[in-house]
Amino acid sequence: MEGILLNCLYVLLVIFILYISFILPTQWLKIERIKYPLNLNLRILQISDLHVERLRISPSRIAAIINDEKPDYIFITGDFTKHRKSLPRLEEYLRAMTICNVPIYCVLGNHDYQQKNVKDIVKLLKKYGLHLLRNESLHLEQFELIGIDDFDSGKSNIEAAFQAVDDRRTKLIITHDPNIVLHLNKDFDYLMAGHLHGKQFNIPFFFQIKNAGKLPRMGIYKGSHKNEFGTYYISKGIGQTGINARLFVRSEITMHYL
Repeated sequence: MEGILLNCLYVLLVIFILYISFILPTQWLKIERIKYPLNLNLRILQISDLHVERLRISPSRIAAIINDEKPDYIFITGDFTKHRKSLPRLEEYLRAMTICNVPIYCVLGNHDYQQKNVKDIVKLLKKYGLHLLRNESLHLEQFELIGIDDFDSGKSNIEAAFQAVDDRRTKLIITHDPNIVLHLNKDFDYLMAGHLHGKQFNIPFFFQIKNAGKLPRMGIYKGSHKNEFGTYYISKGIGQTGINARLFVRSEITMHYL
């Protein structure tokens, strides 16, 4: 009897360790706060890599964060879902975010382009009033917003995205795959991306095994970085892809103070 009890305790301990190591990081949401002095006095909330089919953060929780943080803008940097059957679930998240009455601008990610018909997701984003940028820019009150389409999917067109940009104004870029910065030879003030999930399984040599582009192989896969053209931030993302687990990296929503 004592041996059976010890075995049960051992199994429970293993389950607990697996839970806190792999599942808890997907639920234990972290709000990263990034201050970068552009003198815009803006609060921008970035959400990246929703992957709603594997997202463990509820729509109501995201809405509560938006209400608490009171951002001036919300930027969603791609990967809503790759499954058409998950569009009703995505709609729940869009409804929760848009009820907060904050302007939302977004780009598509590589998983969005893996749908059989990307027009379905585009139509849904339009239904809820999200401003989708596909290699184009907008002249907003305090800055130029440039949306570069997904690099990993071969959809990026930097020249088209910058075609109507006023170079005299502050330039903010949203895109999905940060590998685009290795090909971006135009000055910008701040870029927000996602795609790499902070490695999702934050173990040595992960990006030597998994090919996610040159940038992560250089050790650049999360956080703030700078090159000769501007400063960029890579979100660790809020959802998961592949296995619905994370290791040593928590889900993230980012507040940018610019």
